[in-house]
Amino acid sequence: MSADVNRSTSRRARAALSAATVVCAVTAVLPGAASAAPATATGVVERVSVATDGTQADDNSAGASITPDGRRVVFSSAAKNLTSDTPSEGDKVYVRDRQAGQTHRMGHLPPVQPPVISGNGEYVAYPVQWMNNVRIRHYEVGTGRTASGNCSLFTCNQPTMNGNGRITAYASISYRQATYGQRVQVEDWDTDIVETVATFDHTVPSRPSLSGDGRHIAYQDGKAQDVFVRDRTGGTTSGPVEGPAKEATLLQLSEDGSKVVYLSGPDTYVHDVSSGTAQQVPNVRGVAIDPTGRYLLYAPHDTTGPALTLRDLSTGTDQVVSDRPASAGTDAVSADGRDVVFQSTADDIVPGDTNGKSDVFVRRFD
Repeated sequence: MSADVNRSTSRRARAALSAATVVCAVTAVLPGAASAAPATATGVVERVSVATDGTQADDNSAGASITPDGRRVVFSSAAKNLTSDTPSEGDKVYVRDRQAGQTHRMGHLPPVQPPVISGNGEYVAYPVQWMNNVRIRHYEVGTGRTASGNCSLFTCNQPTMNGNGRITAYASISYRQATYGQRVQVEDWDTDIVETVATFDHTVPSRPSLSGDGRHIAYQDGKAQDVFVRDRTGGTTSGPVEGPAKEATLLQLSEDGSKVVYLSGPDTYVHDVSSGTAQQVPNVRGVAIDPTGRYLLYAPHDTTGPALTLRDLSTGTDQVVSDRPASAGTDAVSADGRDVVFQSTADDIVPGDTNGKSDVFVRRFD
């Protein structure tokens, strides 16, 4: 089952067709950062890039993702004091269990891209350099053992996992026949079936994002800057979801598969998969969405305000995540917007921050 995509039509021709073809109708425009009601910081901030005994990392930590229940955070760090077995030079991947207060290292190889964690928190995946190629390695969080390797005939990156970690989607290029272009593929551990979701005539990055049940996958044609959604069960592909006259950058598909977040121009859009309509959040850069598709983490273009803000898309209300310089990646928000993971070099977010390095934090809202 595949959905081959060739976006050779020019933007000018697509714009002319936009009057006749409407894929995504904007049904609501939410206020942007400049016009939203003033937001105040609430909740409690916890630093999670620490050793099991609470010792702060002795080097930079970044690239974090959080599980939907907020219990586990995966991140990368160049620190050498987070676990008792001192790692070699370079970044390594760690999982912090916030409930148990434990930190474990996942593998020995440095990540090429930020790590991801499955929805149930049992598996971690990240790309590693393997000779002249890039492979994706999986690790079992409970034991630290290698669980699986992907892409034996390809160089692969941009992994995303479903809720139980048994299905992985990624972008791949055949290192034997690179002229074939890039593919978006889905691999099922239980069946050993590799499904090609889309093929392209180029190698521009085309990052995928997988729903928790593995049924829906959003992906981008990086060259045409189009976003699509594939229903793997129904065998159908919809898109470009942003409409034929726009260019878009995919951010994330929500865990429940109901919402696709993408950037277009200076604005962020939250596309509803069922209705085909979208909410526009003007003049902000979306960063991540929570698993239910209700809470959007964003960074305003105006650098004088908070660095990260959480927006309730149903009510339009905001909560400040960080009023200090900070950044975050996808999968940064737990279910119902309870927890948000972010990174910052600021030394006044929590007491006792004296390492002078980038740390990973979680803000929990009541």
